[in-house]
Amino acid sequence: MDLDHGSGSEPVRYIRSRIANACDGCKARKVKCDGKLPCGFCVARQRAQMCHYSPQRRRRQSQKLPRSPPPSVRESRDQDRDRDRDRSTRDASSVRSPSPGQTPASRRVSLVAGRGVSSASASVSSPVMGSDRRHRLQSSASAVNQAQESSVAEDETEVPRDARLLCDAHGKLTFIGDCAPLSFFQSVRRLVTNRVGQNAFAPQTSRFSVLENAPARQSKRSLRDPRMPEVRPVDIAPAVSAYLSTTASLVDLFDSSKLLDDLTIWANLAHKPDNVTTIIHFLVLAIGLQAEDDVLSQQYFEYARDLAYTDLSDSLGVETVQAFILVTVYMLCSCQINGAFLFFGIAARAAYSIGLHRTEVNARFGHEIHQQRDQLWKSLRVLDLFLSSSMGRPPAASDVDCTVPYHAQGADGKEMFDLLNASVQILLILENIILEVYGRKKISMQLTEGVSLKLREWSGKWLGLLKEVIAQPAARNEAQVTGACQVLSSYYYAVMLVSRPFLMYELFQRLVDGSAASSRPAISGRSKLADACIDAASLMVDPVLDLIERGVLKRKAPLLVSWLFAASLVLGVGLLGGFGRILEKYTRMSIQTMDHFAQNDAHARQYSLIAQSLLTTALEHLERQDLQERMRRTENSSQLFGLVAPDARSPLNKSPAPLRDIDLRVSTPDTTMTRSRSSMDRSLLQHQSLPSGPSPRLGEMDSVFLGLSESMLHTPDTTYWDGIVGNDNDPNSALNLFPLLEAGGGIDLAHWL
Repeated sequence: MDLDHGSGSEPVRYIRSRIANACDGCKARKVKCDGKLPCGFCVARQRAQMCHYSPQRRRRQSQKLPRSPPPSVRESRDQDRDRDRDRSTRDASSVRSPSPGQTPASRRVSLVAGRGVSSASASVSSPVMGSDRRHRLQSSASAVNQAQESSVAEDETEVPRDARLLCDAHGKLTFIGDCAPLSFFQSVRRLVTNRVGQNAFAPQTSRFSVLENAPARQSKRSLRDPRMPEVRPVDIAPAVSAYLSTTASLVDLFDSSKLLDDLTIWANLAHKPDNVTTIIHFLVLAIGLQAEDDVLSQQYFEYARDLAYTDLSDSLGVETVQAFILVTVYMLCSCQINGAFLFFGIAARAAYSIGLHRTEVNARFGHEIHQQRDQLWKSLRVLDLFLSSSMGRPPAASDVDCTVPYHAQGADGKEMFDLLNASVQILLILENIILEVYGRKKISMQLTEGVSLKLREWSGKWLGLLKEVIAQPAARNEAQVTGACQVLSSYYYAVMLVSRPFLMYELFQRLVDGSAASSRPAISGRSKLADACIDAASLMVDPVLDLIERGVLKRKAPLLVSWLFAASLVLGVGLLGGFGRILEKYTRMSIQTMDHFAQNDAHARQYSLIAQSLLTTALEHLERQDLQERMRRTENSSQLFGLVAPDARSPLNKSPAPLRDIDLRVSTPDTTMTRSRSSMDRSLLQHQSLPSGPSPRLGEMDSVFLGLSESMLHTPDTTYWDGIVGNDNDPNSALNLFPLLEAGGGIDLAHWL
């Protein structure tokens, strides 16, 4: 068309019309839509019934930036763009390739979920999809997501937050962390008293202090007393032998072949110098004589400790670290674990001050001193990790800047047998468990598999060698057999520690459901780990009791006592939860081992009382379950032949009143003993695994010695374990840090958290 325009007229401008929204078919094919229903394009293609308009999505408004931003803005923008590109690359690679920690089942679930969701979203967005098909795809996608979430929930287990403040023997509040055996006992006591019975544990079992016991006798020495205790040369040989047995696999500070000669020469000196060598020798004798002559041992220790105070201001050296490590060991053996924790801090700081953690520094002093300084650092780490795990506190040293090797290879390239290396390796795994498991709120199966891989690697190197040493104690000296037993017990304790949350979960489920083991569903991953925890406790108790019966373990062993206490709790709750009546035998064996150490260890005596109380509670609970099950079966079977008269069956039909009477009669300690209770008591006290003499009554224990006042004895009425199975509304909730202070302790620290 030709248009004739005048010279002064402007050209005609055509306005392009735009529609508000296009149909889904035109959007998919990127063609122009006229906005009608049906549109012209769909009518021309004979798809008028398929023409559909989806609502428009609001676009995000872009923020207007200055035309020329400053260089700092441009640099930050480039960094953000690079970070987003790296994140998208990692996400894409994580979708394409499964992570090494994923199990095959979880990878299949994630792949199916991804395919289902993507196919469902693509099908829903299709313009030609029917409403019924879209609804089915949406339902299937949501079902896949729910299945994936449920599998993740099944894969995770709550880790109890058991940190708390407890009183020591002097009434001072002391912190105990989540992984400590004492915190585990508090969790067991709360769960049992809430789910089994308020009288499950006698109040006296809470009246103890495993933190800091007062000395057996008060010292009459003063810091200004210059008199040196008398040293008898006849005591040197047995004291050195006892020292080596007590410290085997725990610390290695001296050359064992030269220690006896050095102390004999020193003891025969007419005038002994007041130097650090005298301090070390007195501490060695104090540790060695602790079980035989407690009075003389305390005199040696107090003199050496006071002399170490005065020598601390002088120049630091290897002897300073050795002296305070020996002070720590003595206080551990005398059940003053909190004081040992404080003195060990001095040893750790002194070790860092002289560079014991760097093997290249130690190598400058020659081969012999190099080996001695490396051994001293490894001894420091073993003692540190034991104190940390037994009290639930952070360690005083770390391996961040450490170059001391914890492995020793022989000429054939294999690991040389060294008890100290085996001990530090398993305790490092124990430290990793504390950080990875008890530092989180949940533990997953993938995390457990990573820890179990390390434990299997350690077991492949050391388990056979250690069992060989324990099986033939006559072929080795007493120190080697004792050290091998302690290292093996640390391994079993590491297995218990990583699987303990699963045991508590299974115990809670069984106590709530009230079902027997035979009626439980198929074995799950959690139940396998709970069984592993119980198996580790059983395997720990067996060799310890065997060595006790052979007369090998006759010294003080604070590490063994602490791990045996945890094992007795695991075995007791396993028996309570219906994991097998054979656990009664192993629980009695653990009580027997602690009774053996209780001759010279106050903590072992308290632990034995707690384990006996838990065993009695478990047996009563199982008997009540058997009695109730028998009564239900009798009620059903009596109708067949008229075994029970109708008036005698009527009380059974009026349940649960008779069952309540039975529960009250069995669980109340002040009532007259029934025949079943009497048989249980005889079985408990006269079993071949327990001494025939009567156990000390719990009520006769001194409350000052045990450390807690009456106002702090009652169990707080909490429902912490309800949160494990999802009853808690707050998923991030944790156990109160100060539960014992809620029961009338007179201290309110809630506002200071």
